[in-house]
Amino acid sequence: MFENLKNFCDSFLEVIPGFDIVVYHDGKCVFRHYNGYSDLENKIPMNGKERYNLYSCTKFITCVAALQLWEKGMFSLDDKLSDYMPEFREMTVKTESGIRKAENPILIKHLFEMTAGFSYNCGCEEIQQAFAETDGKCPTRETMKYLAHRRLSFEPGTQWQYSLCHDVLAALVEVLSGEKFENYVKKNIFDRVGMPHSTMMLPEDELDTICAQYKCRDGKIENVGKKIKTYKFGSEYASGGAGAISTVDDYIKFMEAVRTGMLLKPETVRLMATDRLSPSQRETYTQRSTHGYGLGARVPKAGDVRQDFGWGGAAGAYWAIDLERKVSIYHAQHLLASPNQTMRHYVYLYAISDLFGEEEFTALLPKENLFGQSNLTF
Repeated sequence: MFENLKNFCDSFLEVIPGFDIVVYHDGKCVFRHYNGYSDLENKIPMNGKERYNLYSCTKFITCVAALQLWEKGMFSLDDKLSDYMPEFREMTVKTESGIRKAENPILIKHLFEMTAGFSYNCGCEEIQQAFAETDGKCPTRETMKYLAHRRLSFEPGTQWQYSLCHDVLAALVEVLSGEKFENYVKKNIFDRVGMPHSTMMLPEDELDTICAQYKCRDGKIENVGKKIKTYKFGSEYASGGAGAISTVDDYIKFMEAVRTGMLLKPETVRLMATDRLSPSQRETYTQRSTHGYGLGARVPKAGDVRQDFGWGGAAGAYWAIDLERKVSIYHAQHLLASPNQTMRHYVYLYAISDLFGEEEFTALLPKENLFGQSNLTF
């Protein structure tokens, strides 16, 4: 079993240094496979214990943290963001005729849904100002007061755009809980699940524990150091969109804790995994051909054979949960701008095909090597 999934993942080694993948079914580990190198220069083989920068797989953690507070009745999805973070009360929006005052308020649900109108411009002048005026610290909550001066890309609620929405959501967790985001997550998720190697704020003296990190650039794979690139704005910034660090063992525990109702009520998980896109939002959604979008994740489209909800990260991490089949899948690697980035969705298809032998999934699998003779230089 899983020979096809194993062979497919091994084909990644044509374009990436190494990977680690795990599949759980009905609460049990049914497949674990790692291959390649965690440190390419020193030829250190993968051992399954590596710590990775999760990048956007952090978003799942952040949305679960926020939904825990929602379950406690601390906010409504339809509440205005400005009711809790007043700096977002008077927003401006960029239009074809220039900058004007936004007509729609940002609602909390817009943060989960990526429909608030923010962008992913991590180098914008507002964030640069936050860095300068906080002596390079950029505390999570304080940084939002700067971001609120940034014009929106569109009227809140009208479009979908991948953005800093979940970074704002992390700051909202701080406001609602009265705790630093990293502390809330540690106490209510990492410690509760048993994730000792996971953190939202890595101590400087633990940097050496991170797996070597690479980037594909101009046909070459280069070592770019172990720190989070682009998305960590300052030394005190806990990025809800891209700041978590974890291992495969830890992250699959987290996924299973969500799937089985340990961290959220089952009905909340179902809500999270339900498509919420309006027709206008769907037009700008990047995965509209295969999935909808729910509360912080891609989700199944009505009637589609694919029943996974999940997301991926900039360095190659990828998670998928199939609630109906009781399956959780997590794939990890540490290569930014990776050539296999758009191929990761096949991991879910192969896993379900190998596990259940469902013909509908087999029909969606690639018929040939997706990479061929790679021209990459390692």
